[in-house]
Amino acid sequence: MADKQGVRIDAISKIYTDPKTRKPFYAVDKISLDILPGEFVTLLGPSGCGKTTTLRMIAGFESPDEGEIYIGNQPINHLTPNKRDTAMVFQSYALFPHYNVFDNVAYGLKLRGLSKEEIHDKVTRILNLVELPGMEARMTNQLSGGQQQRVALARALVVEPAVLLFDEPLSNLDAKLRITMRTEIRRIQQQLGITAVYVTHDQAEAMSISDRIVIMDKGVIAQAGTPHEIYYHPNSAFVADFIGEANFLPAKALAAEGGQIRLSIHGHEVTLPNPSGFAAGRDCQLMLRPEAAQIGHTGLLPCEVTLSTFMGAYQSYHVMVGDSLVKISDPCPINKHIFQVGDQAWLGFEPNCVHLL
Repeated sequence: MADKQGVRIDAISKIYTDPKTRKPFYAVDKISLDILPGEFVTLLGPSGCGKTTTLRMIAGFESPDEGEIYIGNQPINHLTPNKRDTAMVFQSYALFPHYNVFDNVAYGLKLRGLSKEEIHDKVTRILNLVELPGMEARMTNQLSGGQQQRVALARALVVEPAVLLFDEPLSNLDAKLRITMRTEIRRIQQQLGITAVYVTHDQAEAMSISDRIVIMDKGVIAQAGTPHEIYYHPNSAFVADFIGEANFLPAKALAAEGGQIRLSIHGHEVTLPNPSGFAAGRDCQLMLRPEAAQIGHTGLLPCEVTLSTFMGAYQSYHVMVGDSLVKISDPCPINKHIFQVGDQAWLGFEPNCVHLL
């Protein structure tokens, strides 16, 4: 493999013209990001947030209107896609239907003018890595979706790029195969130590494969951090709601001292740790994940059950705390009391499992 290279994005913007109003708008608005050598970073966000445009600017398919992109220490804005040390895996696989597997994977190597022996060795090695040995002579239309995706991955990897780019590569696969393939992509990336930038709108995919997740919204970075940081310490309701399911309870800070905060939630007082240093007197929101919430005959906040559904691995509850809906995932319900719709109950949670916004 080539030396590991990181990617540095320095205040890049992409400006388009709105076809209706004819006014310019920022699809990507002065974002900066450092991706370390060998790091797997996922750009995650809703449609139109700028994640794919950012990826295409790294690849060279789009040019930034402002700012500069670097691979290692080399500025690359002026380089055409084929001159950049990157390779892209597309959503559509983009395989050549009239080529067999070997020729699809070997395509980039032939363009580089490598010898037949070298091409054979590299293609054989990479097909073993993506677990397609002995498939060289197959035509791509004889392959399953998962196998086609592996060929597309092999074709990108075989040229040994410094940076591997993924544009929603698993969205055409069924749910079970998606999980298998995302695990494979992560395994191969870690094995090779290659820098990867991955675009998806699937939060579970982002959580399972990333070293860091960059959540984008309306052309800017809403938050960047490890999956753990983003999930448990979101910096806004948008981020909390976008990554996983989140409950929000309105709260007022009554007093804050000694690393603790006393809150009033729908007229009931709760004392919690206060790592962010929230001040007394301000309004805030308590963010609570469904799996961190508990239902019982005792607890912190009274509630009424409005939904009780058996989901196998857990009992799903919706409860009303005042006028706030709270979703609860209660694991392994077989040995527990099952609350029914209309029951009065209590909502509980571990103090360190909630997050104040």
